Amino acid sequence: MSFLKLEGKSFLITGVANKKSVACHVAKTLIENGAEVFFSVQNEPNYEKVKKLFPNNKIFICDVENEDSIEKLRLGLGEKTLSGFLHSIAFANYSEGIKPFHETNVKDYLQATNISCFSLVSLANGLKKNLAEDASVVTISISNTKATSYGYMGPIKASLDATVPFLAKSFSDFSRIRFNAVCAGPLKTSASAGIPGYINNYIYSEQLMLRKKALHTSEVADTAAFLLSSRSSGINGERIVVDGGMSCNYFDQKVVNLLADHI
Repeated sequence: MSFLKLEGKSFLITGVANKKSVACHVAKTLIENGAEVFFSVQNEPNYEKVKKLFPNNKIFICDVENEDSIEKLRLGLGEKTLSGFLHSIAFANYSEGIKPFHETNVKDYLQATNISCFSLVSLANGLKKNLAEDASVVTISISNTKATSYGYMGPIKASLDATVPFLAKSFSDFSRIRFNAVCAGPLKTSASAGIPGYINNYIYSEQLMLRKKALHTSEVADTAAFLLSSRSSGINGERIVVDGGMSCNYFDQKVVNLLADHI
């Protein structure tokens, strides 16, 4: 038996977009450690992508904005008991570019909130009968919810972080199901590439990391896999920051001097 003790356990993974995504890395780790993995995707195009990556696994299409679609996912799982699920779902409409926060379009904000944050609540509630009494639910967030370069997704991710302990408390009334968030520093993924101006922030963040080396997607995924396992049974309602020490090094002397010399 491996350290994570995942053999014979079943998990649902949401949000696999491509082979570079955090969700994809988590799924591979679970499978390599003997777990049974199911997938949920938002639409048909993503279904085809995941099918190529995981041809032997069951994949469901679930529009998290639609309660009936979540119920269809539950019915598709049948009597299957899940030891947990990964919530790695985020969407923001940046078609008009990053605007000052006070100019945020309410329609875009509410849709992004529903998909990126409230879907965690919707899925947890919709799948509660399929979750083991001691299951683990993990969501993927960001290390610094005040990151202005993330546009209006910053406040939405802050809302996601705040949702985690409330779900943990709510579910504690009838189970030992745990909820935690992995709060990742800047990553080089296809999703991040769609954020205007992201690459410069990614390069800057690398210089703020204590090791002066960018964060790997696998490092975030490994933390999520640990939290999904029973080895993390003592952790509940928490934000686990994975950012290479960036959050304690904002005043890196090399970066400070470089900036000061050019002012």
